[in-house]
Amino acid sequence: MAKIMLVDDAAFMRMMVKNSLTKGGFADCTFVEAQDGLEAVKKYDEENPDLVIMDITMPNMDGLQALKKIKEAHSDAKVVMCTAMGQESMVVDAIKSGAKDFVVKPFNAERITSTVKTILGM
Repeated sequence: MAKIMLVDDAAFMRMMVKNSLTKGGFADCTFVEAQDGLEAVKKYDEENPDLVIMDITMPNMDGLQALKKIKEAHSDAKVVMCTAMGQESMVVDAIKSGAKDFVVKPFNAERITSTVKTILGM
């Protein structure tokens, strides 16, 4: 089954995404977590996840910087960005930088599940 890395500085958001995916058919997945972009870049190299779901706004290194670093080292990386309302320009930058899709917080559990299924080809 797939390995999915959840990256958000808020532990409750990582838990919400994990719970949504678990209930949406991804109970057999392995979940890896990171709390900022620096940790995400390091863990990507260690874990080689099938998909990354990453917040844009985080301390130490934001999601856009982390996306760019991950894509530099792993051009085939599949990354979905999470963004709050009003961050449309950041979403455009993320897509241009190689993000596969984005979801807006507060997100709909069905939306995130369908996005993950589409990207992983399930």
